Amino acid sequence: MIVTSAVRHAAAGSAALLLVLPVPAALASPSAAAVSPAAVLEPTPPVRRHVDPARLDRQGVQVQPLPGAPAVPSVSALSWVVADASTGEVLAARDAHRKLPPASTLKTLFALTALPHHAPSEQHTVADSELAGIGAGSSLVGIKEGYTYKVSDLWNGVFLSSGNDAVHVLAAMNGGWEEMARKMQEKARSLGAVDTHVVSPDGYDAPGQVSSAYDLALFGRTGLRDPAFTRYCSTRYADFPAGSWSYGIANTNRLLTGKDGVERYPGLLGIKNGYTSGAGNTLVSAARRGDRTLVVSVMNPQAGGSLAVYEEARDLLDWGFSASGRVRPVGSFPPERARTTAEAGARAVTADGGGRSADAGPGAAGPGPGAETGTETAPLKDTSAKAVPGREAASGRKAPGEAAPGKDAPREAAAPGTSAGLPLALIGSACAAALVLWGRRRRAAPRE
Repeated sequence: MIVTSAVRHAAAGSAALLLVLPVPAALASPSAAAVSPAAVLEPTPPVRRHVDPARLDRQGVQVQPLPGAPAVPSVSALSWVVADASTGEVLAARDAHRKLPPASTLKTLFALTALPHHAPSEQHTVADSELAGIGAGSSLVGIKEGYTYKVSDLWNGVFLSSGNDAVHVLAAMNGGWEEMARKMQEKARSLGAVDTHVVSPDGYDAPGQVSSAYDLALFGRTGLRDPAFTRYCSTRYADFPAGSWSYGIANTNRLLTGKDGVERYPGLLGIKNGYTSGAGNTLVSAARRGDRTLVVSVMNPQAGGSLAVYEEARDLLDWGFSASGRVRPVGSFPPERARTTAEAGARAVTADGGGRSADAGPGAAGPGPGAETGTETAPLKDTSAKAVPGREAASGRKAPGEAAPGKDAPREAAAPGTSAGLPLALIGSACAAALVLWGRRRRAAPRE
């Protein structure tokens, strides 16, 4: 009887208190609990101006100048594109979708595909089979079978020396040559690059292998979203290991190093140059001036010799900066997709929360001993996707805005500023108050 009476008093007290106390906002509105903190804090993307994508399918130079716009420079390249890397708007182009051999500029797509899957400090011992099938006359960084290299060394070989031997080793680490070509093809399609057909991942001439100035500029722009990609492609000099010693390698992009009489371009971020007898000279470059970053792709200049690709890219970059706000875009790149959980997790392998390589020791691709970057500016800020998870995501700990597995997951469903344990605290307080009240009445009642 005593227990029953106590329970009855506790229930009555709890009900009374819960009726008069305010309900937390997160529980009063079902829709509020369904919105995650990340969704609430996600900034609204800027409104993109309408552009006619069909203009880029037309032949010849495409530009829509406004009053006061500078004239587009006369360049001899078969195809070229000038685009704003931040907005994705194409400012001008010539035969943007013309399919041409890309040479080593295709290594940009190779890096977008393979770079996220191995930490820079990971070491790999090269097997003889991994160096088989390298095309005659290929550019090489000097990899030897039986030697052990860090992944960062291999990427320096790809970006600085355009080493096809480094590409072969990295491809072997990512499923093999044919599998790498298939993955690159899938990556190109996922980005909206429909002109590219991959046969040889290193860009070596192969029947049917083509890309376009539009696709190459798109690959370059996408790469600038990755701090590791940006760091590698803007490195001018690095030390490359050779067993117990090392030797220096220099980036073959003359706009970056100022070699062979080509003046360095101020604010250049790299990206990748190339040459084969079938493709001629090709180049993807990006540069920052103030708060603007431009990306330019140039394919196969027809005059001026082997260094003309750099001077034509320079002219197009100069024009793009001068034409800021004075031209209407003639096209745009496809909107960037939000990164999937798998992509974000893979990206966390190569970068920490500050966007720096997980390997900061000597021989890494970042600034420091044995490496010199081509610019002091930071990688292009990504305003169209969520921040890349850092070391916490790689180690299995919960990243910001992401529910952790197990018992912590239900708490993440509550709206910011609320606690899922609050109703239980209210009920406990009500029960305690009810028991105190019952005890007082019990002591005041006459004893039998």
